[in-house]
Amino acid sequence: MRPADIYFHKEGGKLRLPNTHILSRWIERVVKMEGRDLGPLTFIYCSDEYLRAINSKYLKINKITDVIAFEYNEDTMVSGDIFIGVGRVRENASYYKIPFQAELKRVMVHGLLHLIGYGDKTAKDKSAMTEKEDLYLSLHSQ
Repeated sequence: MRPADIYFHKEGGKLRLPNTHILSRWIERVVKMEGRDLGPLTFIYCSDEYLRAINSKYLKINKITDVIAFEYNEDTMVSGDIFIGVGRVRENASYYKIPFQAELKRVMVHGLLHLIGYGDKTAKDKSAMTEKEDLYLSLHSQ
């Protein structure tokens, strides 16, 4: 099996990522469990200001968020860029009283689920997505 084209990029700032090899295998497993194929995927960790600018420019929404996913999928292949606002992830981790790395992984899988096709605009969709996040987060520790 060839290694997946999964990239991890920091856009300024300091961030200690967990073992990217383990993260890559986890991401591959999520995509496979969803019945999809994995294409090139990039996680970009950035400041809240950087992410707000992307949100404003490309989505015409001028507010802070924790994740934005741009999909480049073809057929069953999942591919895209997932931008993660590190400051917002730190705030959420503090608010929910959980470790930063746990919240970071939740946001990573949340962005990946968006690429796969899950939404979170309605209460029903958000509930389904949270259920998937919980399932896949439980697999990360296995």
